[in-house]
Amino acid sequence: MYPEQGPHVPAQRAMEVHQPTPYPPAVPAPAPVVPVQPGTVPAVASMVLPDGRVITGYAIEPTRPEPVAAKPAVSRTAVNIALGGAGFLAVCGGLVLLTSFIAALTAFITQLVTLAAVIFGGWIAVQLFSTRGHQGGTTVHIRKAVIKRNHFHG
Repeated sequence: MYPEQGPHVPAQRAMEVHQPTPYPPAVPAPAPVVPVQPGTVPAVASMVLPDGRVITGYAIEPTRPEPVAAKPAVSRTAVNIALGGAGFLAVCGGLVLLTSFIAALTAFITQLVTLAAVIFGGWIAVQLFSTRGHQGGTTVHIRKAVIKRNHFHG
């Protein structure tokens, strides 16, 4: 019983009838054509199924996948790493020379600073310990002295 026909539907309502639309019959797809070399006829093969039916048809060669391109013996990544290593080794000689030059320059500057310190320190020592005011002579101990007109009489 459809919901429109139940006791809850008022009697004044008219009934609508829908007719199904038929679909056109399906056209079978054409069977795939197997290319055959001229002059050769493919072999007919028969197969017995477990339930006893026999299926007969042409044996179709399975499609073979495209051959995979042969990989090189050494990968591109390994070649790139090797080339980078060779480049680094080529630069290392220059880096060793550069570090040697920097070490030699540092040692030279250190020697210059040390030489300047020795010379300047020696000059200061000479200035401090030199006796310019005293020039050889006798030492006189003064006990009683008379100073007249800025002249010493001892």
